[in-house]
Amino acid sequence: MTISEYVESIFPWMIETRRHIHQHPELSFQEHETCAFICDQLKTMGIEHHVVASTGVVAHVGSGDRCVALRADIDALPIHEETGLEYASKRDGVMHACGHDTHTTMLLAAAKVLKHHEAELRGVVKLIFQPGEEKTPGGASIMIAEGTLTNPTPEMIFGQHIYPDAPCGQVQFVAGPTMASCDELFWTITGYGAHAAQPHKGKDPILAAAGLVQHLQSLVTKHRNPLVPGLLNVTSIHGGTATNIVPEVVEMKGTLRSFDNQWREFAWTFLEEQTKAVCALHGCVGEINIVKGYPPLINDQKAVDFARSVASEVVGADSIADFEPKMWAEDFAYYSQVMPGCFWMLGGRPDGQHTMPGLHNAKFAPDERAMLTGAALLAETALRHLRA
Repeated sequence: MTISEYVESIFPWMIETRRHIHQHPELSFQEHETCAFICDQLKTMGIEHHVVASTGVVAHVGSGDRCVALRADIDALPIHEETGLEYASKRDGVMHACGHDTHTTMLLAAAKVLKHHEAELRGVVKLIFQPGEEKTPGGASIMIAEGTLTNPTPEMIFGQHIYPDAPCGQVQFVAGPTMASCDELFWTITGYGAHAAQPHKGKDPILAAAGLVQHLQSLVTKHRNPLVPGLLNVTSIHGGTATNIVPEVVEMKGTLRSFDNQWREFAWTFLEEQTKAVCALHGCVGEINIVKGYPPLINDQKAVDFARSVASEVVGADSIADFEPKMWAEDFAYYSQVMPGCFWMLGGRPDGQHTMPGLHNAKFAPDERAMLTGAALLAETALRHLRA
């Protein structure tokens, strides 16, 4: 029986597993029940495992000096589900709207496959069930700090993400920059409150905020090589309570994203200096808090070539495509900073549909049959890496 045939034979269990996880979503770093469920599944399979970073799980299949790692994320999002599915979330305001329920299920299925083929493994497959992908500082950085990538240390790491823009079962790859760094920006602009009919007696933080939003766009238009992707978006402005009051404070939020760490570091300094300078022109005090998040995700060329060659046999060349890099963020980037890694996209759009609700959408509902491809590809990639 081939790995793909074995995965097909356990598909009813995969459906049951995925729907259980989907019905019981938990937010980042709160995945206690999910962690316990994963541990129970691994225990039933007879796979050695332990808890890391409070709600993460690391498991090992096989033995020997060589090691390869597979990773899945396990957390959900603060979104109220609107799919109408019979197995919809039972927790109001929490939903697996990014497909992590499928990621977890596919890695559990790969664990089952690898345990079944354990005698063929020429080394250790490290299975990483990671919490907190959706929230800075990201569970990957914590798991790495707690020794997840040691004893043994993997030679390569592989991961995947369900992708609504591709048809079910298609696998997309790209080498090099794949997803962007992501920093969260929080501004506080403090002026001096006054009656709106006497603006000369106040210092208007709304005017300062308007000027600052416009000026900061020069970071992207005039202080960035146009051939290097990067963006700055101000996404929230709050200030004032009435039509006749100049408020004391305005607060803003935004995001900074890039594939280039050198420009990213320049941008941090630019934002701090220009926030103070522009607000001062209006007699206000401007402060910015930059919460430095995930680094850019850079896929290793050799890891991509290897995974793509495996995928060509698992799904066939017609079901492989090139992935267009996105300015999304993904904390798999932390793993790829310390070892060669490949993070591919797995098509989840149901057959017959030209479009579907996207990631982080309350109606997100990928085709469950995509998990057949994802589980088989994870298992085959690990098995063949250790044979190479």
